[in-house]
Amino acid sequence: MANDVIKIEDGMGSVRIGDEVVSMIAGMAATEIDGIAGMSGGLVEGIAELLGRNYMSKGVKVEVGETEARVDLYIIVKYGERIPEVAISVQENVKRQIEEFTGLTVVEVNVYVQGIDFGDDEKKDEERKIR
Repeated sequence: MANDVIKIEDGMGSVRIGDEVVSMIAGMAATEIDGIAGMSGGLVEGIAELLGRNYMSKGVKVEVGETEARVDLYIIVKYGERIPEVAISVQENVKRQIEEFTGLTVVEVNVYVQGIDFGDDEKKDEERKIR
């Protein structure tokens, strides 16, 4: 297989885990945190947009070595949430889950806040302007 998989050798054979799997674990772990409205496509993909659970690896960039991983997350935070607290919770949860599920050591989890989701408040403001 290509370089986008990690390979774990043991006495019985090998286990291969693709980068996409690590990305999906990171995306799911991030969206479990209260205060996260969704994931962003990141700067590379342009405009920030909310993405549903079908796109768990969107807004996630991983670099996986033989035993270590580095993760970049592009998130959208709900309005009214304390951004530093949400970001720290995301970092902790992503690190814990990747290490638990894959056995990799996560050396870095970088969180990039790409936007704020105003939810229903934004829709209510638009309705007031129309009237």
